[in-house]
Amino acid sequence: MTWRKSSYSGGNGGNCIEVGALAEAGRVLVRDTQDRQGPVLAFNPETWRCFADQVKADPVPQGALFTDAW
Repeated sequence: MTWRKSSYSGGNGGNCIEVGALAEAGRVLVRDTQDRQGPVLAFNPETWRCFADQVKADPVPQGALFTDAW
């Protein structure tokens, strides 16, 4: 499988994710770039598309903390 770094991760080596496609299972996979052997999240394509569209429409400012909003 080929993983690609999210374009929203920035180039600072910080909070980065990688996205891969598991076509035969119909899943979009997401992992932490700094922990490539760690857990992988799996989403169906529709859910991933909805999430990505929301991030593009209203991105969280870099450095923001997820607290009461989540």
